[in-house]
Amino acid sequence: MLNMVVKTPKSIAMDRKVAKIKPAVNKEVLLFLAGFMWFGVGTMLLFLSFSWLKAFQVHGSFLYCAIGVGVALLVHHFGFLKIVDKNLGRILPMEGTRCVFSFMTWKSYIIVAVMIAMGTLLRHSPIPKPYLSTLYIGIGLALILSSVRYLRVLMSQIGKSQ
Repeated sequence: MLNMVVKTPKSIAMDRKVAKIKPAVNKEVLLFLAGFMWFGVGTMLLFLSFSWLKAFQVHGSFLYCAIGVGVALLVHHFGFLKIVDKNLGRILPMEGTRCVFSFMTWKSYIIVAVMIAMGTLLRHSPIPKPYLSTLYIGIGLALILSSVRYLRVLMSQIGKSQ
């Protein structure tokens, strides 16, 4: 036996009110938000790591930076690009408008929360900041490099729509 939901005029009116306040955007905005978020977090991590190197007046800062760039290229190529491609594969087929927060999956929000917690633990750990700066340069630069793919796809989407 089928269960049928009958909409009353009151429930229809409520659905319309909810639809008016729902923060819905098109896929171009989702692509921009994803790219901007990755770029912004990457920039923040780079500034933090460079401030540590400057504050501690580390001799051989160039070596720490060079290792960080090497880590960034590996993380970007073998890790983050797969995530970006997966997100693009989810966002690009979208039609109409979607919730502004759907530029990431709910699982990604959990991963972000775990990464924030891990970053906080690392910053307050006894690990010397110059060593952490190498990790932060690696992850930060990898995020920035990966954000370029979002922004490149966004530009192609804007070109298609015109």
